[in-house]
Amino acid sequence: MIQFVLLISRQGKVRLTKWYSPYTQKERAKAIREISSSVLSRGAKLCNIVEWKDKRVVYKRYASLYFCMCIDPSDNELATLETIHHFVEILDRYFGNVCELDLIFNFHKAYFILDEVLMAGELQESSKKSVARVIAAQDQLVESAKEQQGSISNIIKQATQG
Repeated sequence: MIQFVLLISRQGKVRLTKWYSPYTQKERAKAIREISSSVLSRGAKLCNIVEWKDKRVVYKRYASLYFCMCIDPSDNELATLETIHHFVEILDRYFGNVCELDLIFNFHKAYFILDEVLMAGELQESSKKSVARVIAAQDQLVESAKEQQGSISNIIKQATQG
């Protein structure tokens, strides 16, 4: 089971966190600090698995972001690497070559996509097309809600002016 997911920039800034196990705020801050320092200081030629406490952190660097997932020692590290890659491919498909700025300005979309891929620390959806359909439907709902909001605002404006 995935304990938590971290997306960290090369400068050590946290861009996304999702916790699937109960950690206090203090424990979370300490975990982020320890993991980011150990992952960022590793050489590019070293393996993508780091021991942390009684867990393992599997990470992969894409452009300027490190995608990290903390797993139980009994879990398959290669399957976790595949899960990371699957998540990145879906982000790429949605944003068109995802970058750090996409995650900064559209963090709500990144969380939504992560929630479609993982549920309770387990892979929920392995089909990229299925996730893309759900995201497109969500985008349509948001757009129709914005249009409806605009028309209601116009009606209120006209009623109060007249």
